[in-house]
Amino acid sequence: MEIAFQHRQSAHCESGVAANLLSHHGVGLSEALAFGIGAGLFFAYLPFIRLNQLPLTTYRIATGGILRRVTRRLGVGLRMVCYRRPARAMADLDARLAQGLPVGCQTGGYWLPYFPPAYRFHFNMHNLVVYGRDGDDYLVSDPIFETPVRCARADLERARFSRGALAPRGRMYFVERTPSAPDLRKAVVDGIREVCRIMTRTPVCLIGVRGIRLLASRLEGWPARLGAERTRLHLGQLIRMQEEIGTGGGGFRFMYAAFLQEAAGVLEKPALLGFAERMTAVGDQWRLFAAAGARNCKGRATAADDFPAMAARLRHCADLEEGLFRELEAAVAADSRALRARGQGAGTRPAG
Repeated sequence: MEIAFQHRQSAHCESGVAANLLSHHGVGLSEALAFGIGAGLFFAYLPFIRLNQLPLTTYRIATGGILRRVTRRLGVGLRMVCYRRPARAMADLDARLAQGLPVGCQTGGYWLPYFPPAYRFHFNMHNLVVYGRDGDDYLVSDPIFETPVRCARADLERARFSRGALAPRGRMYFVERTPSAPDLRKAVVDGIREVCRIMTRTPVCLIGVRGIRLLASRLEGWPARLGAERTRLHLGQLIRMQEEIGTGGGGFRFMYAAFLQEAAGVLEKPALLGFAERMTAVGDQWRLFAAAGARNCKGRATAADDFPAMAARLRHCADLEEGLFRELEAAVAADSRALRARGQGAGTRPAG
């Protein structure tokens, strides 16, 4: 049993899965468009949530958020299901495959045997698409790999029910209906406006540019408050979350820049190309911060890599992003008003 599913490698698992699933059902999207329409760009410093016993810093919205937003904005019917019993979860997966539907799954990447050992760690938010079955093997389109892979039933079941922080609980999802005429312009504008709002106008001090500045203040005080060993662990976690887990802070900024380039064409608004260039420059600043943090973790820091200097670079990132997103929101305000006034609807058709 194998569904004719086009595998495309991507930079990030959820945006790649979203683009590939929707393209399979006739709603052609690039990964960058899926990420932008899904308002994937984000920042939050959440010290009360622990991953591997260390504070969580995230540069993207919560797992599943991109999928939910991009499908809602394009009028796609997406069904997500979680399970208590592994046997029921695997039976339902088989049933959907038998109907000819490729199925997305949230998994714990540590238990996927095709991951190289050096890249395995306990991370429960990895997304992939199952598009067929051959005996006890499932055919998997994992978007971070160059080609499709196989995964034994027992391994996939274990990955779907991995335990720990943000456990997937067998979560799977599939498209039930698609629009006859998706309103791509409105979806793009709505995605831009949401990211701008979250990054600049969220009242919670842990989120958006306020969260970046809070992190800068906390980071500056780590050596005195935590001691040398705990500081290295906290900094290592921060850099790992930025550069190794889920594309990272700089990588997400580069992806958002690619989205703005495509949005310029969709909206026929060349001014967005300038914002794309600025977003790329912001991503460069995040990468410079990560490099300084890595040198500290490895004991190779220079005088320019001390904690006040790293905190200053974070504040610079916050300043750049605040200015960019405030101006970007103003740039699409007229498009938003025009699209709301137009109020076009779209019909749907069953998936299959």
